Amino acid sequence: MLTQHWERNTGGFWVALVAVMLARCGLVNGQEEAPEPEPPGQQEYIGVKKCSACHFDQFLKWRSTKHAKSFELLPAKFQADAKCLKCHTTGFGEPTGFKTAADVDLKGTSCEQCHGPGSKHAEISKPFANKKPTPEQEKLARDSIWKMLPKNVCVTCHIVQGHHESETPKELRKP
Repeated sequence: MLTQHWERNTGGFWVALVAVMLARCGLVNGQEEAPEPEPPGQQEYIGVKKCSACHFDQFLKWRSTKHAKSFELLPAKFQADAKCLKCHTTGFGEPTGFKTAADVDLKGTSCEQCHGPGSKHAEISKPFANKKPTPEQEKLARDSIWKMLPKNVCVTCHIVQGHHESETPKELRKP
């Protein structure tokens, strides 16, 4: 009796799970979602201040998160440690990314850490920044930057949930 009840009630769960997975893959009703176009190459990091000029509401939300404060959360002796900077700054190790504490707009885990460098996006979007863009302009702006980088950017830093060793120094790990 209990087995029949379980099978009857979990069947809907599995159908829903498969539907969600297919939707995430863009395979609903036999339609495949078009892949996101790759933004132009040779982009540079521009920093959170320039992003906030157009995306102020998003900036205000981000500013209250731990991601915004991730550099300041590092004890001073680790604020120049390459192992720490790759997760606590934006673009560290890239030619135009964070290099020193003087790169104020690249401190913390900001917009470009998830969306990629934004120089072309800022350049392309600037002419229609203070007006409602047409659908064509909107597409042009969206295609100039990633909605989300095509890799699991979160797990790049948040690896302790997987089967990887954390690079966080032992004295800084939470018990």
